Amino acid sequence: MKLTGNTILLTGGTSGIGRALAEALHDRGNRVIVTGRRQALLDEMANTRPGLVGLKVDVDDAASLAQLSAQMRERFPQLNVLIANAGISRTEDMVLDDWTATDAEAIVQTNILGVLRVAAAILPLLKGKPNAAFLATSSALAFVPRADFPTYCASKAFLHSWLQSLRHQMRAFPIEVLELSPPYVQTGLTGAHQLDDPRAMPLPDYLAEVLRLLENGETPRGEVLLERDLPRRWAERDGGYDAMFAVMNPA
Repeated sequence: MKLTGNTILLTGGTSGIGRALAEALHDRGNRVIVTGRRQALLDEMANTRPGLVGLKVDVDDAASLAQLSAQMRERFPQLNVLIANAGISRTEDMVLDDWTATDAEAIVQTNILGVLRVAAAILPLLKGKPNAAFLATSSALAFVPRADFPTYCASKAFLHSWLQSLRHQMRAFPIEVLELSPPYVQTGLTGAHQLDDPRAMPLPDYLAEVLRLLENGETPRGEVLLERDLPRRWAERDGGYDAMFAVMNPA
């Protein structure tokens, strides 16, 4: 993926990895349009980095995405990169008698359907553009799940599979299709405790490694995956899946 001179649309970019990536790409001379649900944070980002555009968009709302597509066509016809980053994560305890599918449905709505809706709305605009790329945020948990986050992990496994098919179908245009698979990173994804959890990778360190991999084209199979996560990526192939699952999910 070319890291300069692009017009980039990034969804879910007001916090965490999305915000860090949006700001880093803006600092590299790209025109960056960030979407999110919180107008105050969008305004803050735009005020901090002149030229960065913030648009309030709800990826769970088909009408909101139709409006976004129209805005991109009218205001940013040079758009050549889409980063589908919006996502949510929640624990679920299915042992409880009062467990419901409410959280699971919300995760599927945002993490799966949200990505599909964004892709359907924006991918047609990328066709024929120079250095076109589509990047979606998955997770290293797509390969070996945390059992207390069942639907979140499953949603990322869905994206891992779906992106392979998209990559194959887009080969003739061409649009580079990339899968960003973060490990446990210091963000607020699962709550405030994660921001300074010593077990999590510092966000600046993760961002620096991602940018290095993208810049050097070190994305085999279209996967943006840290070397530290390769054992998890290949656990089933290499016969270590059961042991790794046990470590990640102690009895």
